[in-house]
Amino acid sequence: MTAQAPLTPTKTVEMRDENTILEVNNLKMHFPITKGISTRVRGWVKAADDVSFFLRQGETLGLVGESGCGKTTVGRCIVRAYKPTAGEILYRNEDGSVVDLAALKPDEVRPYRKDIRMVFQDPYSSLNPRMTVLELISEVLKVNKLESSDTIQTRVGALLEKVGMRPEYMQRYPHAFSGGERQRIVVARALITNPRIIVCDEAVSALDVSIRAQILNLLESLQKEFNLTYLFISHDLSVIRHICNRIVVMYVGKVVEVSDALEIYTGPRHPYTEALLSSVPLADPNGREGRQRIHLEGEIADPSNPPSGCYFHPRCQYAKERCKTDAPELRDLGGNHFVACHFAEDLKLAAVIK
Repeated sequence: MTAQAPLTPTKTVEMRDENTILEVNNLKMHFPITKGISTRVRGWVKAADDVSFFLRQGETLGLVGESGCGKTTVGRCIVRAYKPTAGEILYRNEDGSVVDLAALKPDEVRPYRKDIRMVFQDPYSSLNPRMTVLELISEVLKVNKLESSDTIQTRVGALLEKVGMRPEYMQRYPHAFSGGERQRIVVARALITNPRIIVCDEAVSALDVSIRAQILNLLESLQKEFNLTYLFISHDLSVIRHICNRIVVMYVGKVVEVSDALEIYTGPRHPYTEALLSSVPLADPNGREGRQRIHLEGEIADPSNPPSGCYFHPRCQYAKERCKTDAPELRDLGGNHFVACHFAEDLKLAAVIK
């Protein structure tokens, strides 16, 4: 395989509309595969490959797909934990000006870190066990000199109450808390800078089922109170259905479908989305009648050596010859329903909600 050189970011300052707070255009994140003592690059893992979507002010956008599809990589590019190989991450400031976060140097990104925060998957590993809750939540304020030392403790205590914890807990260490309580601390840490966007990376997947609903309800109430915008990354479509307004479906680093959440569940247009939805458990026994689980053949494609044409065609029961050679474009089928499938208009796919 011939190694390719990293691409340079494009530059533009125009966004979809005034309600759009974040717009990702043709985002690429390619990790080098090295070999030998000389660390010669022999290939690239295309973790995110030409990803595009937008995020409206105040909404919750779900980013879903199998493990390894690149959704976490996209989230980390948005918070600039990774510098993208190519593409744009356009962010609208409160004054209406637009900046391309992907094109910024590391020292230029720092002012925007308070606006775009992240809630990580594992509440056990994302908290330093040697720091108290007060130190964990207030660290970002001290580092960026966003608050005077006289008022930090009062602010942290008030924020702990917002996430359902007692202010006196701020002197305790993480080991004294349960998984659900630790995730509340992580949420408080994300909120301490008064952010506008929060990237939730599998924010409830490491928690007990009984605790998940509590955290999801907390996130929804905080969103209303602080006018937050969420990018909610998850592999669990039942969780996504509960909290998200729109859904982006990814497969091997590419976006295959984007639409309103209800429309995804009532009328999927991509075969991969249909397969994901078939695994969603239904509480209503009447809804299970005539419903079959779709078992995809083979393994998920290798992002360092993906198949030609449509990446999903080796596992797709509807694939035709064209799918093996021509890569489908993400196109608008109307009503802001975007699908990357050559035969989306012809397929009659099974829905979860009828």
